[in-house]
Amino acid sequence: MNGRKKILLVEDNADDVALTLRVLKIHNVANEVVEAHDGVEALDYLFGTGAHAGRDHSQQPQVILLDLKLPKVDGLEVLRRVRNDPRTRLLPVVILTSSKEEKDLVNGYALGANSYIRKPVDFSKFTESIRQLGLYWLVLNEPPPAITGMP
Repeated sequence: MNGRKKILLVEDNADDVALTLRVLKIHNVANEVVEAHDGVEALDYLFGTGAHAGRDHSQQPQVILLDLKLPKVDGLEVLRRVRNDPRTRLLPVVILTSSKEEKDLVNGYALGANSYIRKPVDFSKFTESIRQLGLYWLVLNEPPPAITGMP
């Protein structure tokens, strides 16, 4: 591994992906960002299956930024599978969504999300949210150790 902390950005909206990447760059977050555009891509990356078959899945992202409204497999199901697998259950998952539905908030935390952030519509507020998110999860937070020896 190159030693850089990776971010897994699970987002199907190309504009939101571009905006998030732009904001991370503006705030000098130089971490590698792996993009998944639906729930299946995210799970394939995390578990080294499908298009990511053969990937060393012992090298996991420092944090997962997870949208809820995703094609193929929705964000809550991705979170459920992440938490149900010993290889990924300790990974920090931040739900980053535009959903204002209380049931999404409750279900996200019930399934083990570490944080739930509603995407602000205002650009400056969105920029500040991403800056703080990067600072906390990539600099201040002490991540769990990698789980090795798992199939």
